[in-house]
Amino acid sequence: MTKTISDLLEAAAERSVPVVRGITDERLADPTPCAEYDVRALADHLFQVVVNFQALAAKQDADFGVAPDYVGRGDWRAAFADETAALVRAWAAPGAEEGTSGAMGLPAATVGGMVLGDLTVHAWDLARATGQEYSPDPVVVGEVLASFRAIAPMGRKMGAFGAEFELSEGGAGASDLDRLLALTGRDPGWQRP
Repeated sequence: MTKTISDLLEAAAERSVPVVRGITDERLADPTPCAEYDVRALADHLFQVVVNFQALAAKQDADFGVAPDYVGRGDWRAAFADETAALVRAWAAPGAEEGTSGAMGLPAATVGGMVLGDLTVHAWDLARATGQEYSPDPVVVGEVLASFRAIAPMGRKMGAFGAEFELSEGGAGASDLDRLLALTGRDPGWQRP
């Protein structure tokens, strides 16, 4: 990566945290581009990712087996911002990008790319689902696209990615964001029903 994972996470957070802050209670039951999640469930999932990947940065195990329940607890939007800042700090710690991370047994740089991708792509999902504007940092999108191209087969096998969405005209003229979304199984043109 041309920048550190923490630098990229900080850039991603600058654009994703406002999306989470902009989710109104009236939108929590709305559908998202991730068919298995409504807005509440996807926000809970993203919150869980942000918390668990702090542990992975510290080479500790993370627990994704517990159903997340963050949304609706106190000022959960501010808590998400706080946890995202903690995620950036965790990946800035000496050694965070080195070795392997937790029980996943994957290179730390790969794990860092995974959380960067989740923060970026799920912010797009939530923005689309709640009618908000969202424009991720182009450098972040480029890094995630390269990282996700490498892990897409594993992501599909694990059920984290859907089948690649086929872009019209083979993707000619598509933006890197559209290519990233398509790679993860999303229709870049998805609109709220």
